[in-house]
Parts: sequence; C-alpha cells; structure tokens
Amino acid sequence: MAKETAIKLFETKHVRTHWDADAEKWYFSIVDVIAILTDSIDPLAYWRKLKQRLRAEGNETVTDCHGLKMKAANCPIKSDS
Repeated sequence: MAKETAIKLFETKHVRTHWDADAEKWYFSIVDVIAILTDSIDPLAYWRKLKQRLRAEGNETVTDCHGLKMKAANCPIKSDS
C-alpha cells in the first residue's frame, strides 16, 4: 500500500489518512477518529456540534475551514503488490 493512500487501522476500525510529502506531515480524518472514540451513530454531526461548542467557549483551535476532501471510507483498499 502506498504511503500516500494508506488507511490506518485502530484495532479493527479504519482511519483515513493523507501524507503530505512536501510538508512531511500526516493528516488524519477527524471524523474517523471521532467514530472510533465515541461510537457515535453520526460522527460528522458529533464533530460539527463539538466545533460549535468549542467556538462558543472561545477556543481558537478550531478553524473556519470546511472539511478537506479525503477518499470515502467505503472505497476498496488497493495494495501495491
């Protein structure tokens, strides 16, 4: 599996990732992480509500940008071999 398109596993659950070769940084799908940590039925709604609450508290760690595009969680995983 290519480093750029790898999907990380947390026990038996998948977390979508993206490798930025220029910045040498990994990006992880926060919605996938929330789904794993909370067992939420709708992790995207959970994340939207959490961002809303953090902003209301004056927390500046949440940006105003919309979600970045990532490969859908239901896309088949292809191996390099």
